[in-house]
Amino acid sequence: MLKEFKEFISRGNVMDMAVGIIMGAAFTAIVNSMVGDLIMPVIGVATSGVDFADKFVALNGESYASLKAAKDAGAPVISYGAFINAVINFIIVSFAIFMLVKGVNKLKRQSEKPGAKDAPPPPQDIVLLTEIRDLLKK
Repeated sequence: MLKEFKEFISRGNVMDMAVGIIMGAAFTAIVNSMVGDLIMPVIGVATSGVDFADKFVALNGESYASLKAAKDAGAPVISYGAFINAVINFIIVSFAIFMLVKGVNKLKRQSEKPGAKDAPPPPQDIVLLTEIRDLLKK
């Protein structure tokens, strides 16, 4: 079983996936900061100072000054503002990954284009068989 585990771990795909997960976690922190610190304030100004992060509905029917106050009071809340922020984060991350995959696929297609000078010469036996075939046709 240890041998199978070593083979599984040593595959390139597993290592690529591990690197991708680590990079994704770091990228998520950047996106969260971008959404929370750059995009949402601009949206807040465009919507007359609305801060989505503090938007909520208290399910107990009482009124609270802020989401923090409602949570501190132990009130059940629906934090739809946090959901809006999460959706924006998702859209940004999805778009960034789409652009990354699109770029990688473009590079792969360019590197896979066969060029006449890049093609290796055919093996000697194929060359001989081709000559024999051509002689038999004559």
